[in-house]
Amino acid sequence: MDADLLETIKSVRLSDEEVVRRVLAGETALFEIIMRRYNQRLYRVTRAIMRDDAEAEDVMQDAYVRAYEHLSQFAGRAQFSTWLTRIAIHEALARVRRRKRIDQFGTIESNEGFTEVNVPAVSPNPEEQTSAAELGKALENAILAIPDPYRLVLMMRDVEQLSTSETAAALELSEENVKVRLHRARAMVRKNLFAQAGVEAPRAFGFMGDRCDRVVARVMDRIGINAV
Repeated sequence: MDADLLETIKSVRLSDEEVVRRVLAGETALFEIIMRRYNQRLYRVTRAIMRDDAEAEDVMQDAYVRAYEHLSQFAGRAQFSTWLTRIAIHEALARVRRRKRIDQFGTIESNEGFTEVNVPAVSPNPEEQTSAAELGKALENAILAIPDPYRLVLMMRDVEQLSTSETAAALELSEENVKVRLHRARAMVRKNLFAQAGVEAPRAFGFMGDRCDRVVARVMDRIGINAV
């Protein structure tokens, strides 16, 4: 690809749909734009399900490869980001099922049958307030301690800051169900911990720098194209 054209592409905010169209038209290296745009989101979603950094990265790579292989099937009925997120979720759940872990994403107890979960206290006392980094870690631990269905919704809504409608679409749930799960998840994580964390929540579960580059390079190698 011409270097000047490449710089132009990188400097312009192409829509997801435009990137997809150009990749399908033969500019396959532009798939890197998609990965860099959504690495953080896919990491957070798969991390919420797998609860393991290495496995989350593996699932991300599998999801990107599957998305690339089926890119022509993206019909535009939902946002591309929703379509991609759904692929990542399905890949993660498939891995959970293959490893015979407890799979409780498909069924949630009704309001009447819901049993409150006690989450271990992980917040420092106000008098012992530590650095933002340590508080962020405490928040991550608190999120990872709650049951799977609630953790995933909380990660998507409060950490990744997706809208209720996009979260519902990605998880194939009703918006009301998303709201109920989010309310319960926040209660489990403890309101006082979130209050102390404040703006730290969107910065939790970061996936940038070398880690982002590593996933991009591995996926591009797997699908047999040179990175931009």
